[in-house]
Amino acid sequence: MNLRNIKKSTVHNIIFFVFIGLLLFSPMGTFVKVQLNRLIAFSPKTIAVTDQKKLSSYHWQLMDASGKTVSLNDYKGKIIFINFWATWCPPCIAEMPSMQKLYDDYQNKMVFLFVTNDDFTKTNAFLAKQNLNLPIYQAAANPPVELESSTIPATYVIDAHGNIVLAKIGTADWNSDSFRKELDVYIGE
Repeated sequence: MNLRNIKKSTVHNIIFFVFIGLLLFSPMGTFVKVQLNRLIAFSPKTIAVTDQKKLSSYHWQLMDASGKTVSLNDYKGKIIFINFWATWCPPCIAEMPSMQKLYDDYQNKMVFLFVTNDDFTKTNAFLAKQNLNLPIYQAAANPPVELESSTIPATYVIDAHGNIVLAKIGTADWNSDSFRKELDVYIGE
């Protein structure tokens, strides 16, 4: 190899690593990850009746941004949509617009709980920037064991009888016609 080829390959390697660094550690990278997650998001499917688990406990406390505490027990007998998410999570960000559309149409038909560990100042700024108005909570205690996940986003739908009819880890298109039809069955429409 001559000196010119070594320099050319070194320059290409540097450009490659800078590009990878930008994708991994910059806002541009977050944007790309969010867009890729939206491309691969599919409609979630409910769990077959024979494979559904029953929620073991409704004793789970949540706190909203105003400091008001609610209990999952307050919503017993209702359909509950629970999403664990974070402002720094590209798959979470990717699915938020579809969740907002679902929330807009179903907020009077079921309960929505968007649970995060992020500071409320940060989540409120995120919601404002993204033009979202979802009900955000922080867990004041550990969730029931059936709702524990080490990965986010994690979304669960609990029917009026306490059955976990949907458990989705990862990005989904929550505003799809097929998911809405499945929800309508549980709501009784």
